[in-house]
Amino acid sequence: MPDLNLAYKDETFLTYVAHPLAKKPYPGVVVIHDALGMSTDIRNQCDWLAKHGYLAAAPDLFSGRSFFGCMFTIIKELNKRSGPVFDKVELTKQYLLNHPTSNGKVGVIGFCFGGGFAIILSAGYGFDSASVNYGPLPKNAHDTLKNACPIVGSYGAMDRTLKGTADRLEEILTDHHIVHDVKEYKNTDHSFMNNHDPREVPMFIKVISKVFGGGAYHADSTIDARSRIISFFDKTLR
Repeated sequence: MPDLNLAYKDETFLTYVAHPLAKKPYPGVVVIHDALGMSTDIRNQCDWLAKHGYLAAAPDLFSGRSFFGCMFTIIKELNKRSGPVFDKVELTKQYLLNHPTSNGKVGVIGFCFGGGFAIILSAGYGFDSASVNYGPLPKNAHDTLKNACPIVGSYGAMDRTLKGTADRLEEILTDHHIVHDVKEYKNTDHSFMNNHDPREVPMFIKVISKVFGGGAYHADSTIDARSRIISFFDKTLR
């Protein structure tokens, strides 16, 4: 499907929507992109979900810019837990819920920046399930996730930026008796599920990835993680 423009105040924001061919009705999934914003990879993530029977919609939260182009604004909004990025996610969620094919349930999936955002959105934002992929935990994560929806999380053991995050998330969700599936993959780094077109990756992102580690797509881990996510969504959204 061509990109969709959803209305937000006096402007619109780009949203990619992928329709499944499965029998109606079906669940919706809001897809939160990584720091590269709207990309071929994030569209492919939506298409993958659609093939498994989910109406997937990915809003462009950066309005065509990069994360670093609006970093301070984004961080401020995430800390406040409100602002345009939250509004755009809510509008996308409402689009899915009000779609004539909806079964009344919507999940959220995020990668890197989007994974951290998905953790925040898992509690108190009306989602029925969340897929967190190498997302950092927010401050006061134990309290934040007290009433979280079911969460499936995937991390890379070689990710130097998120050491111990998978174990901490597992501990928190277990403490709160939240339905979950958290797995850390050996010999796997950050962003292992994002198979970006090299032409869409700015040079400074490549440099940062080399300095801090990460950014390596890992096919075997991706296959396993995707299988777990679909299985988890099938149980929590259908």
